[in-house]
Amino acid sequence: MLPSDSLTKTATGPIRCAIYTRKSTEEGLSQDFNSLDAQRECAEAYIQSQRQQGWVVLPTRYDDGGFTGATLDRPALQQLLADIEAGKIDCVVIYKVDRLSRSLFDFARLMQIFDRYQVSFVSVTQQFNSSTPMGRLTLNILLSFAQFERELISERTRDKISAARRKGKWMGGNLVLGYDPDPNQTRLIVNEAEAQQVREIFALFVRHRSLVLTLEEMDKRGWHMKSWTTRQGEHHAGKPFDRHSLQRLLSNAIYLGEVKHKGKTYPGEQSAIVDRKLWRRANELLGEQRSGTDGRGRQRQGALLQDLLVCAACGQRIVPGFTTKRGRRYPYYICLTAQKRGAKVCPGRLVSAQWLEEAVVEGLYQAGSRQGEELRNILTMEHTVWQGLEREQQRQILVQVIERISYDRRLQQGRLRLRPEMVSEGVEEILFRAGKKSLVQQLSPERVARASRPEVPARLPRITKLMALAVRMEGLLRDGTVKNHVELARLGSVSRSRITQILNLRNLAPVLQERLLSLSAGEAAHPVNERTLRRISGWADWRQQITQFEELTIGRVPGPKR
Repeated sequence: MLPSDSLTKTATGPIRCAIYTRKSTEEGLSQDFNSLDAQRECAEAYIQSQRQQGWVVLPTRYDDGGFTGATLDRPALQQLLADIEAGKIDCVVIYKVDRLSRSLFDFARLMQIFDRYQVSFVSVTQQFNSSTPMGRLTLNILLSFAQFERELISERTRDKISAARRKGKWMGGNLVLGYDPDPNQTRLIVNEAEAQQVREIFALFVRHRSLVLTLEEMDKRGWHMKSWTTRQGEHHAGKPFDRHSLQRLLSNAIYLGEVKHKGKTYPGEQSAIVDRKLWRRANELLGEQRSGTDGRGRQRQGALLQDLLVCAACGQRIVPGFTTKRGRRYPYYICLTAQKRGAKVCPGRLVSAQWLEEAVVEGLYQAGSRQGEELRNILTMEHTVWQGLEREQQRQILVQVIERISYDRRLQQGRLRLRPEMVSEGVEEILFRAGKKSLVQQLSPERVARASRPEVPARLPRITKLMALAVRMEGLLRDGTVKNHVELARLGSVSRSRITQILNLRNLAPVLQERLLSLSAGEAAHPVNERTLRRISGWADWRQQITQFEELTIGRVPGPKR
């Protein structure tokens, strides 16, 4: 750009010129004299030729090395714009127009900023004057070609990546657990230790049939995502797995020795580390469960307590979902924290939607006979009338009545707070128990305050303590805290045979272990004792274990104390 009449020395002082330089890649920037230095030297020579008009070079360097011209998100450019807004710059000098931007849209935005703060710019190698129509036309033509060149380069890069992916080549990016890059950074090689961990993760998911339970077991074993160091020396530490990262791992075709590109699968150069049958089984389970993993799918099915539930343990929302088994849907509610990060962070795991919804409705029915006229009118309808309503109609009725429901998965009980306009007769909250049998208790405001005080925790059933002890002992053996059963017996001051008896409880089916560990504090003794459980744990077939356990518990589980 030719210097315009406005770029002449005035009584107010010299014309302060900022030099902006940019290079798209970092290649060659480590040299003593690189492309950025060459651009700046050329710009400084041009400013020196204009010293008679009062041009001076500002000492601040605005160099963007390794940044594309397709965006304005560049640190040196943003600093340049900040200094322009602060009134520190009169003219911006560049080597070539495309160093400033390769986008017509972005360049127009920059021109608006320059005009707003009366800042001119000069391109050293392209002579034009943006103050005239012909100069602006020339500028737009140059920018159009710059944008065309950028889009052409992008298209060629995409074509190159597509061709490489079709040949099964690794094109860089974030590394996945189980593989390391070779010394030349051109292909993936198997990391045997991590590969074994990946295979165990697949096996755990197929065994538990649950992302949440798999995450819990992975957390117990201290497994994290991939850690690696870039060629520039930047270290990426492995983070704990969450629900979404576990789903990505289980559905990644790279473990089959394949690569995916634009919905198609191609044979990859890397070796497979997971058996194809195991991978397919895991993804079949994922497909069955995926539609029920978020609240929206369940909401379309009519979740009565949508947006009303909060977790008593962590305060996070409890959301609806469902899982599918043998073509049948099983709805549930789960705490968002437990869903994403596992039960170690929050114990608010799955609870049957049927149990929880029935307990809430039963509590409201019993409260309806003692409440104000409005609540009675809503709640005293015949049961057949309630059942005849659409799910969304039922939900709207509950929303009118309930302000919030706090549910504690550990104790399997909740606290239902009524809306202020529904409160009368001294009843403000309703306590309920969600399970095969529900317990409902109405609380006045005074009792609400008393119930909110911390209480001395009740004792857990003995079988729950033994199950937790078995889990703890197995953890001590696994992480090397103790070497064998002899050391474990010495640590616990018990015999080796007693250690074996307790550890054998870990042979129970996972669903039975979870049920024993989730027994509520203060419950009556469980009808199945330790001796019976030891006998059941000796069976290798988990289905046989579960059948025998159910036969022993049906009709013998004591109801809650009233």
